[in-house]
This record gives sequence, C-alpha cells and structure tokens, in this order.
Amino acid sequence: MDRTVLERFPAGGPREHWPAEEYAGACREEGVPARVVMDLASDAFLVVVEQRAPRRAEPRDVPVRE
Repeated sequence: MDRTVLERFPAGGPREHWPAEEYAGACREEGVPARVVMDLASDAFLVVVEQRAPRRAEPRDVPVRE
C-alpha cells in the first residue's frame, strides 16, 4: 500500500480545535477516503489517502515456436 499525504497540520493547535479531522471530513464528503495519522517524527497530523499499489501482471507461459 502506498500513502499520499494530502495535508499536514501541526500538533500544537488550540484546544477543542481539530483542523486535520475537519479537513479529512471535508475530503470524505467529496468521496475521498482520507484519514488522519500522527507523524511522531515531525510532531504533526497528516491527512492521508491509502492507495493500493498496482498489481503486477503475472508472467504468462508463452509457447516457444521452433
């Protein structure tokens, strides 16, 4: 799975104010399956969308002509 970061929000926001959750909620209303995760290294909330990696085509047995 690949993740795409749509937006970053600092973790030190005002009390009772959740801008990352509000942004993710607005994205979900538009049909984008966004969710919020915490990036501990940067002390920020990230709004991300998880995307499945494209499936690789399985090699097919191709008959060899002689």
